[in-house]
Amino acid sequence: MPGYKGHIAGGIVTGALAIGSAAVVHRFTDSPLQLSALMGFCLLGSLFPDSDTDSKGQNLFYAIFVLMDGFLIYRHAYKLAAWLGLFAMLPALGHHRGWTHSWPAMLLVGSPILIVPSVLLGTGNITLFIPFYLSFTLGYFSHLLLDRII
Repeated sequence: MPGYKGHIAGGIVTGALAIGSAAVVHRFTDSPLQLSALMGFCLLGSLFPDSDTDSKGQNLFYAIFVLMDGFLIYRHAYKLAAWLGLFAMLPALGHHRGWTHSWPAMLLVGSPILIVPSVLLGTGNITLFIPFYLSFTLGYFSHLLLDRII
């Protein structure tokens, strides 16, 4: 099973796929910030299953979270920043290779990426967040694939 470097590599590869897909389907090519966010969500997904252990992967996972949360606070998006902070605590709810290393978790853990902004901004905006949910889930998939769980 790969360590954090292998999962980062998997996250980067799947992030490149997410960016390429988003550029074609959603025409994100004019926004480097959105492309960076897609890569960030993919990396978060690829590191999330191991974020419950004391490791370099966990440190990187939370460093990315802090950067994203700091950016939301800078943009005065306090509700989204609070939800992101709550989301960051989820791995503490189980043991390693427990619920975080499963198919249902892969599909459900990223759901706040869709649900929270839709509730806060209105249901008509859910489509804006689908690429970010898919990026996170694709990164998560790469982790499970590399760990040979899928």
